[in-house]
Amino acid sequence: MEGVNHGERTDGATISTTNGATTGVDGATGSGQVGGIHGAAGVDGIGDPHRALGAFLRARRGRVTPESVGLTVGRRRRVRGLRREELAQLAGISVDYYVRLEQGRATQPSAEVLDALARALRLDAAERGHLATLAGAGRGPAPRARVSPLLRRLLDSMEGFPAFVTNHRLDVVAWNDLGAELVGGLDRPGRRDRNNARYLFLDPASRSVFPEWEDRAAESVGQLRVSAGRYPDDTELAALITELSARSAEFRRIWTSGEVVMCGAGRKRLRHPVAGLLTLDYETMHIPAAPGETGLVVHVFSAAEGSQDAVALAGLASAVTRFPEPRAG
Repeated sequence: MEGVNHGERTDGATISTTNGATTGVDGATGSGQVGGIHGAAGVDGIGDPHRALGAFLRARRGRVTPESVGLTVGRRRRVRGLRREELAQLAGISVDYYVRLEQGRATQPSAEVLDALARALRLDAAERGHLATLAGAGRGPAPRARVSPLLRRLLDSMEGFPAFVTNHRLDVVAWNDLGAELVGGLDRPGRRDRNNARYLFLDPASRSVFPEWEDRAAESVGQLRVSAGRYPDDTELAALITELSARSAEFRRIWTSGEVVMCGAGRKRLRHPVAGLLTLDYETMHIPAAPGETGLVVHVFSAAEGSQDAVALAGLASAVTRFPEPRAG
């Protein structure tokens, strides 16, 4: 193994991946200045946190059918999902208060109100967490990401296991050689853009790499939505979401759905130019954040023991070890 490449790190500590239409901390893009998530007012759900809460509630309200919660409706009903008054009744709160929540005029709803809304809207664990974050719990300033020496050694030690690390903006900030090879030339000389969401939505090649592209795309949008709620003042995140919304109709469509996703475990299929179509299990490990920083996520892939995928992955690992890619200078 040739070790771990650490992206655009120059000081050995802080990662900041900004390229394409996304620039420095001022968040300037080709379409003008973006001042944090608050400045991205053209994208529903990432403005003022209270407005973002309202947008999330509206999206979730539209997803719940009256029949699923025991309400009887007439044939001529044209409303998609629940009406405001129906949701307020199910949650046991006044219609006026709920309307003010959706309009961003009510701040700091109690834990009891949030729990009642979560139950009425049939939210899962990830959605409940996002609701609490938008209501004020867990929000923080724009963070930094630090790849520690221990984490670098951990990646180096994972011979035979593709692995890479992402921050809350889905920038790939560190990887091992096999991880770089698996996800498409992270080590390629001159490559500057290492953002998973930008790759999925702006690089047509991603659709041939991932047979279940729609699932991968929805995951990335859901993860960005969680980050947008948690870090409303992150100018780089705001610029990324604004850029993707402007350049990708698919991103806009998925973002409008209001889905939220937490990194977890599962199985993915991807197509490699040498190893062919691979079915790999993956696990994610969350690295807690130090004060003033953001936590990182380690993504590790493996193939079922004795499978053809394991044979193909082992062959790829052997080739990477013998003929490592040149390092970006």
